[in-house]
Amino acid sequence: MAIDYRKRLERVYAAIHRDPAHAWSLDDLAEEAALSRFHFHRVFAAMTGETVAEAVRRVRLNRAAQALARGDAPVAAVGRASGYPNAASFARAFRAAYGVTPGTFRRQGLALPRAFGQGVKGGQGMYPVSIVSEPRRRVIGVPYQGPYSAIGAAFDRLSADLSALGLWPRTQGLVGVYFDDPSVVPPEQTRALAGVVVAPDQPVPEGMDAHVIPAGRHARMAFRGPYSGFGLAYEWLYGPWLAGSGEAPRDAPAWEFYHNTPLNTAPEDLRTDIFLPLEAV
Repeated sequence: MAIDYRKRLERVYAAIHRDPAHAWSLDDLAEEAALSRFHFHRVFAAMTGETVAEAVRRVRLNRAAQALARGDAPVAAVGRASGYPNAASFARAFRAAYGVTPGTFRRQGLALPRAFGQGVKGGQGMYPVSIVSEPRRRVIGVPYQGPYSAIGAAFDRLSADLSALGLWPRTQGLVGVYFDDPSVVPPEQTRALAGVVVAPDQPVPEGMDAHVIPAGRHARMAFRGPYSGFGLAYEWLYGPWLAGSGEAPRDAPAWEFYHNTPLNTAPEDLRTDIFLPLEAV
């Protein structure tokens, strides 16, 4: 019987996201994947593009950054909840990923886009917004329900699926489609799709959904920085920018196009286009 590597990689990522603070060992995760420890790490790294240690560290520190940006728990408590038993180890790991200590990250608002403060106070755009005409796109991906800040688990599953199925060469870009308004829908009920753009005739693998992003006018925000700043970016785009633009939003979900990913890019250098569909003129 052929080995279903897709499901095995899914189980590994699901376990890490379920309990990032756990002291995951190669044996633990090899058991989740039902692969021998001897071969597990090589298989995982070859198929996902990151080592097991890098995957665990990335999930932990992303969770920590979200907690620092959105909550007021003590820094040490955030570190412990993210798998770092003492403040020193947390600070070292966080500085290596984000360039500053966790305390500085929180105090200086580094989870926000750099232009955020002056954008709100001075009336200028926090990041450039342009009106563009976008083509129709077909997306396949992993359906997700839950807080949008935790959608990384769905993207990790997507990456594992595409790697195991050998589909990455057939993709045309990584996107996220967000179907609900988190200001009115409870976080545990908001729905999204972690996906990739594909050709119109690409079959939909089992366990994935397909979605079409209609062609038309969009407001495109060129966002640069860590994903923990998305919430405030959306607030500004749907608030001050929309109010002053004279535009009307179309009855279609917002979506994001990711030019790079945390797998190979420092948080401050992440580049994302945030798209708000607009009515035709």
